[in-house]
Amino acid sequence: MLWTWPTNRYGSVWGELDRLQRQMNRLFEPFAGGQSNTGNFPAVNLWSGEDKALLTAELPGIDPDKLEVTVKDNTVTIRGIREREELKEGESYLRQECGAGTFVRSIALPFKVDDARISAEYQKGILQLTLPRAEADKPKKITVNAG
Repeated sequence: MLWTWPTNRYGSVWGELDRLQRQMNRLFEPFAGGQSNTGNFPAVNLWSGEDKALLTAELPGIDPDKLEVTVKDNTVTIRGIREREELKEGESYLRQECGAGTFVRSIALPFKVDDARISAEYQKGILQLTLPRAEADKPKKITVNAG
Protein backbone atom coordinates (compact mmCIF):
# COMPACT_ATOMS: atom_id res chain seq x y z
CA MET A 1 0.00 0.00 0.00
CA LEU A 2 1.36 3.42 -0.99
CA TRP A 3 1.04 6.05 1.74
CA THR A 4 0.76 9.76 0.82
CA TRP A 5 0.45 12.98 2.80
CA PRO A 6 -3.16 13.89 3.41
CA THR A 7 -4.43 16.69 1.24
CA ASN A 8 -6.96 19.42 1.77
CA ARG A 9 -8.37 22.23 -0.33
CA TYR A 10 -4.95 23.97 -0.32
CA GLY A 11 -3.23 20.96 -1.88
CA SER A 12 -1.35 19.46 1.05
CA VAL A 13 -0.63 19.73 4.73
CA TRP A 14 2.60 21.60 3.84
CA GLY A 15 0.66 24.11 1.75
CA GLU A 16 -1.67 24.73 4.68
CA LEU A 17 1.27 25.19 7.08
CA ASP A 18 2.90 27.62 4.65
CA ARG A 19 -0.33 29.62 4.40
CA LEU A 20 -0.63 29.67 8.19
CA GLN A 21 2.98 30.89 8.57
CA ARG A 22 2.37 33.74 6.10
CA GLN A 23 -0.74 34.78 8.04
CA MET A 24 1.15 34.73 11.35
CA ASN A 25 3.98 36.80 9.84
CA ARG A 26 1.44 39.39 8.65
CA LEU A 27 -0.27 39.38 12.04
CA PHE A 28 2.92 40.10 13.99
CA GLU A 29 4.55 42.41 11.42
CA PRO A 30 3.33 45.63 13.14
CA PHE A 31 5.09 44.54 16.36
CA ALA A 32 8.37 44.09 14.47
CA GLY A 33 8.48 47.75 13.48
CA GLY A 34 6.86 47.08 10.11
CA GLN A 35 9.85 45.07 8.98
CA SER A 36 9.22 42.36 6.45
CA ASN A 37 12.21 40.04 6.84
CA THR A 38 10.44 36.81 5.99
CA GLY A 39 13.05 36.00 3.32
CA ASN A 40 10.69 35.83 0.35
CA PHE A 41 10.92 39.45 -0.80
CA PRO A 42 12.07 40.38 -3.31
CA ALA A 43 11.22 37.56 -5.68
CA VAL A 44 14.34 36.62 -7.63
CA ASN A 45 15.37 34.63 -10.69
CA LEU A 46 18.92 33.34 -11.02
CA TRP A 47 20.58 31.98 -14.16
CA SER A 48 24.06 30.56 -14.22
CA GLY A 49 26.54 29.80 -16.96
CA GLU A 50 30.21 28.84 -16.92
CA ASP A 51 31.47 32.45 -16.80
CA LYS A 52 28.76 34.41 -14.97
CA ALA A 53 25.42 34.43 -13.23
CA LEU A 54 22.52 36.77 -13.90
CA LEU A 55 20.18 37.63 -11.04
CA THR A 56 16.97 39.63 -11.40
CA ALA A 57 14.91 40.85 -8.46
CA GLU A 58 11.40 42.29 -8.61
CA LEU A 59 11.40 45.55 -6.65
CA PRO A 60 8.42 47.61 -7.85
CA GLY A 61 8.03 51.00 -6.23
CA ILE A 62 11.44 50.90 -4.55
CA ASP A 63 13.62 53.99 -4.72
CA PRO A 64 16.98 52.74 -6.13
CA ASP A 65 18.75 55.12 -3.72
CA LYS A 66 17.27 53.03 -0.87
CA LEU A 67 18.80 49.79 -2.23
CA GLU A 68 22.04 48.26 -1.00
CA VAL A 69 23.56 45.30 -2.83
CA THR A 70 26.57 43.48 -1.38
CA VAL A 71 28.50 40.42 -2.52
CA LYS A 72 30.80 38.34 -0.34
CA ASP A 73 32.38 35.20 -1.76
CA ASN A 74 29.38 33.43 -3.30
CA THR A 75 26.50 35.22 -1.53
CA VAL A 76 24.56 38.22 -2.83
CA THR A 77 22.59 40.28 -0.31
CA ILE A 78 19.92 42.81 -1.29
CA ARG A 79 18.74 45.25 1.39
CA GLY A 80 16.29 48.07 1.05
CA ILE A 81 13.33 50.02 2.28
CA ARG A 82 9.87 50.27 0.83
CA GLU A 83 8.22 53.40 2.17
CA ARG A 84 4.66 53.24 3.45
CA GLU A 85 2.11 55.16 1.43
CA GLU A 86 0.65 57.90 3.57
CA LEU A 87 -3.12 58.06 3.58
CA LYS A 88 -4.85 61.40 3.37
CA GLU A 89 -7.33 62.45 6.02
CA GLY A 90 -10.55 60.49 5.70
CA GLU A 91 -8.96 57.70 3.62
CA SER A 92 -8.63 54.09 4.74
CA TYR A 93 -7.39 50.92 3.11
CA LEU A 94 -9.90 48.53 1.61
CA ARG A 95 -7.10 46.06 0.92
CA GLN A 96 -3.38 46.31 1.67
CA GLU A 97 -1.28 43.50 0.19
CA CYS A 98 1.95 45.36 -0.62
CA GLY A 99 4.34 45.26 2.31
CA ALA A 100 6.29 48.23 3.59
CA GLY A 101 9.40 48.59 5.71
CA THR A 102 12.88 47.16 5.49
CA PHE A 103 13.78 43.93 3.75
CA VAL A 104 16.84 41.72 3.37
CA ARG A 105 17.32 38.84 0.95
CA SER A 106 20.49 36.73 0.62
CA ILE A 107 21.03 34.36 -2.28
CA ALA A 108 23.82 31.80 -2.53
CA LEU A 109 25.52 31.51 -5.92
CA PRO A 110 27.10 28.34 -7.33
CA PHE A 111 30.55 30.01 -7.44
CA LYS A 112 32.65 32.88 -6.11
CA VAL A 113 32.19 36.21 -7.88
CA ASP A 114 34.74 38.66 -9.31
CA ASP A 115 33.50 41.66 -7.34
CA ALA A 116 35.49 44.14 -9.47
CA ARG A 117 33.38 43.31 -12.55
CA ILE A 118 29.87 43.16 -11.07
CA SER A 119 27.28 45.38 -12.74
CA ALA A 120 23.86 46.44 -11.43
CA GLU A 121 21.00 48.04 -13.33
CA TYR A 122 17.53 49.07 -12.14
CA GLN A 123 14.75 49.64 -14.69
CA LYS A 124 10.96 49.53 -14.37
CA GLY A 125 11.11 47.97 -10.91
CA ILE A 126 13.54 45.19 -11.86
CA LEU A 127 17.05 45.01 -10.43
CA GLN A 128 19.44 43.11 -12.70
CA LEU A 129 22.83 41.98 -11.44
CA THR A 130 25.51 40.55 -13.71
CA LEU A 131 27.86 38.50 -11.53
CA PRO A 132 31.05 37.36 -13.33
CA ARG A 133 32.70 34.22 -12.01
CA ALA A 134 36.06 34.74 -10.31
CA GLU A 135 38.95 33.46 -12.46
CA ALA A 136 40.37 31.50 -9.52
CA ASP A 137 37.04 29.69 -9.17
CA LYS A 138 36.76 28.61 -12.82
CA PRO A 139 37.59 24.99 -13.58
CA LYS A 140 41.01 24.48 -15.13
CA LYS A 141 41.47 22.03 -17.97
CA ILE A 142 44.44 19.76 -17.42
CA THR A 143 46.27 18.30 -20.39
CA VAL A 144 47.09 14.64 -19.94
CA ASN A 145 50.33 13.56 -21.61
CA ALA A 146 50.76 9.98 -22.73
CA GLY A 147 53.96 8.54 -21.28
